[in-house]
Amino acid sequence: MAASLLSIAPSGIPEPLLRAQSTTGKFLLMFFAVAVFAIVFGLVLLLASRFKGRNGEKAQGALFAAPAVLLLAVGLMYPAILTVIQSLRGKKGDGSFSLSNYAAMFTQPELLIVLRNTALWVILVPFLATGIGLLYAILIDRARGEAFAKALIFLPMAISMVGASIIWKFVYQYKQTERPQIGLLNQILKWFGLETQNFLLDAPLNTLMLIVVMVWIQAGFAMTILSAAIKAIPDDIIEAAHLDGVYGVKMFRFITLPSIRAALVVVLTTIGIGTLKVFDIVRTMTAGQFKTSVVANEFYNQSFRYDAAGLGAALAVLLFVLVIPIVAYNIVQMRKEA
Repeated sequence: MAASLLSIAPSGIPEPLLRAQSTTGKFLLMFFAVAVFAIVFGLVLLLASRFKGRNGEKAQGALFAAPAVLLLAVGLMYPAILTVIQSLRGKKGDGSFSLSNYAAMFTQPELLIVLRNTALWVILVPFLATGIGLLYAILIDRARGEAFAKALIFLPMAISMVGASIIWKFVYQYKQTERPQIGLLNQILKWFGLETQNFLLDAPLNTLMLIVVMVWIQAGFAMTILSAAIKAIPDDIIEAAHLDGVYGVKMFRFITLPSIRAALVVVLTTIGIGTLKVFDIVRTMTAGQFKTSVVANEFYNQSFRYDAAGLGAALAVLLFVLVIPIVAYNIVQMRKEA
C-alpha cells in the first residue's frame, strides 16, 4: 500500500494523481495543478523582473507568452498531429498509411448524407440566425420596453444545448391524431384539423427541425452583438441621412448595413464555426438516426461506438479543415476594419 502511494509514473507525477478515481485523489490533483501554476507563474514574474529597458519589454512579453504557447503546443498541436497520423492509418493495424479513411468519407452513402447534412446546417443556421437577430435588433431599437424584448430573445442563450434540445423534443413530440397530444406543434396541427406528424422521423424534414433549435439559440447572440453595433452608429450620421430624406429601407441599406458590416462578419463566422461543431442537439434529439447525423456526431460514433478510430480521426481533420477558411476570412476582415 505504502509502495503504491509513493510510486512515481514515468512522467514524474505520482500515480494516485494520474488516476484520481476517489474524491481525495481528485482534490489532490486539483491542488497539484494549482501548485504547478503558482510555481510557473512565480518563476515567470521572477525572470521578467530581471529584464529592463526596451529590449527587456520584448523579453518580458516572450516570457509571459511562453506558458500559453507551451500549453497550446501540448494541448492542441500535439493532439492535432496525432489525429492526422491516426486518420492515415487503416483498420489492419499493420502501421501502414493510406488515404482510405478520407476516400470512405466521400464514397460511402451514409457518410455522404452526413456531409450533406453538415452543409445544410452551415448554410442555413448562420444566415437565418443572423437575419432574425438583425431584424429583431432593428425593430426594437429605441422602442419602449426594449430591454424586456431583448431579454426574451436572449433567454435561449442561457440554456444549454442539451436543455434546449429536450425542450424542443417535447415541442415535436408525436402521438397519433386521435390521442391527446403532448407536443405543441402537433397540437396546433390537430386544432387546424390536420394529421399529426413525426417530425424527427422523416428526412430531410427532421434535419430542418433540428436546425430550428440551433437558430432559436443563436438568434439571441446575433441580436445582442448587432444591436450594440447599431447603437454605436454616430448620431451625426443618422441626422445627416434624415436631412437628406433617407428613411426606412434606404436608411438600412446605405447607413445601417455598411456601419455594422464588421459586426455582421463576426456574428456570421462565429455562428458558422459553432454550427460546424454542432453535436449536442443531434445527439440528444435523434442520436444521429433517421439520416440526421452530422460530422461531429459521426466522429463520435466512428471513434467510440464502431471501433473505427481512423475514420473518426479523418472526420475530425475534415472538421478542422472546414473551420480554417472561416477563421481566416474573419481575421482578414477584422484587419481591414482596423
